[in-house]
Amino acid sequence: MDAPRGIGTFLVWDYVVFAAMLLISAVIGIYYAFAGGGQQTSKDFLMGGRRMTAMPVAMSLTASFMSAVTVLGTPAEVYRFGAIFSIFAITYFFVVVLSAEVFLPVFYKLGITSTYEYLELRFNKCVRLCGTILFIVQTILYTGIVIYAPALALNQVTGFHLWGAVVATGVVCTFYCTLGGLKAVIWTDVFQVGIMVAGFASVIIQASLIQGGINTILNDAYNGGRLNFWNFNPNPLQRHTFWTIVIGGTFTWTSIYGVNQSQVQRYISCKSRFQAKMSLYINLVALWAILTCSVLCGLSLYSRYRDCDPWTAKKVSAPDQLMPYLVLDILQDYPGLPGLFVACAYSGTLSTVSSSINALAAVTVEDLIKPRFRSLSERSLSWISQGMSVLFGVLCIGMAALASLMGALLQARGLIGAPAAGLRRSHSNGALVGLLAGFAISLWVGIGAQLYPPLPERTMPLSLETYGCNSTYNGTNWMTTTEMPFSTSAFQVHNIERTPLMDNWYSLSYLYFSTVGTLATLFVGMLISLLTGGRKQNVDRRFLLTQEDFLSNFDIFKKKKQVLSDKSHPIEDGGTDNPAFNHIELNCIGPSSKINGTRL
Repeated sequence: MDAPRGIGTFLVWDYVVFAAMLLISAVIGIYYAFAGGGQQTSKDFLMGGRRMTAMPVAMSLTASFMSAVTVLGTPAEVYRFGAIFSIFAITYFFVVVLSAEVFLPVFYKLGITSTYEYLELRFNKCVRLCGTILFIVQTILYTGIVIYAPALALNQVTGFHLWGAVVATGVVCTFYCTLGGLKAVIWTDVFQVGIMVAGFASVIIQASLIQGGINTILNDAYNGGRLNFWNFNPNPLQRHTFWTIVIGGTFTWTSIYGVNQSQVQRYISCKSRFQAKMSLYINLVALWAILTCSVLCGLSLYSRYRDCDPWTAKKVSAPDQLMPYLVLDILQDYPGLPGLFVACAYSGTLSTVSSSINALAAVTVEDLIKPRFRSLSERSLSWISQGMSVLFGVLCIGMAALASLMGALLQARGLIGAPAAGLRRSHSNGALVGLLAGFAISLWVGIGAQLYPPLPERTMPLSLETYGCNSTYNGTNWMTTTEMPFSTSAFQVHNIERTPLMDNWYSLSYLYFSTVGTLATLFVGMLISLLTGGRKQNVDRRFLLTQEDFLSNFDIFKKKKQVLSDKSHPIEDGGTDNPAFNHIELNCIGPSSKINGTRL
């Protein structure tokens, strides 16, 4: 087993590999700008003409879901808190089954483009508009995090130009989203998933060779307490336990897969409901594969630095920089491979940002423009959709500067968790009040956790050693530590007396942020609905999951083929097809006659 030495630097070949990834992504956009006659209608641009098949959509779902959070954040999480993170495999199973069997049948049979369209169908225009605006604001903010956070981590370790990477990422995303629409987004995601897997594989294989095999890595992890798969402590204040991951994780990710515009927009673009469901189940296998790679990278990190933690030794300034540090350490003798890993991280960024831009354009066109300008032709709407892609691309690049204020990379999604699913039992008044209440409570606990991060006895990080570090480091680094706070928020408040509010409410596991928001939306929505005559409401069965929806799973055994109808619901007052889906949305329901779902 080789001892750690000075890390390498970025060379010309590394930049070439990274540039090639951006170039190929742009070329895919150019191809789909002209293939099949180009983007003639808004349906072509925003929904791929509803002709997509399961496999590319599944890979696109995976790419958008994982992003740079997985590439940089998850291995660091495993390094610090152990392999209990792998319990997310169970969470992913529940999330995919719920999305495929509960949410997909309703959205698909309605033939809607925007999840927020459901909100008008189920509730009213006000709920739809509220959900749309919240979605647009939070998506732009989240996308700023997604662009800036990996650029910062890679810049501080590799010297990769910070704003050059930010601008290049934003410009390339905007370029292929604007030219090729959803088809370009999906097929670039397929390419980028391949890059992500290649980047992970290069790290795992080289770490295994250097450390003496996978068995050595697992033994080191076992001896260091990292193989902590089972922790059944029900305490919701602990960062990761079986219950926080399975329960909190299911709430968090169902709000993404079940009602998030970017995810729903993809599987609704499939040419049949069977293809849509298959895309989700194939995506489940891909999620498991990516999770396995992430956990192995985290264990490789620990095996390599078990006696000389780069974070404690001040060689890196944040956990998100550990993976780039490892890459420059073990791959420095292979020109181009560090560049492949950077391409891997930025592939996650590109896939998420392109999803955001496409979904923002779809929501804006379908929820804000089409209901007010009904005379616009499909060709005009297609041009407007492309213009919206450019606008939101520019806004997302601008918002990247704010991302440094938003805290640790892995918790970014938890802060914007979604109370969406809590609206199903409410009517319009209850839905609107519940939605705002859930959003406010999620924001409260999320911001509080950033300002006053939980203490180590709540997060329970595992020990990190520095006794094996090079003697050129001063004596203060020769220690064992579990005390360094995980939050990297610029707003973090230091040297203040802790209060019960900080040690309990703000110390809630980040995985429960969405759970709290969803439950608050559910209870407030039901309470207001009951107080305002909600029990008298009659809800159209089309807007709910029915027995027929379940039995239609067996339609594949019949000769008759079910195909998605673009207009399977009547266009009533204020309701129009809406093509928008993104990473951050909210789910609501209203009495009017339109449907829309989103995730906060």
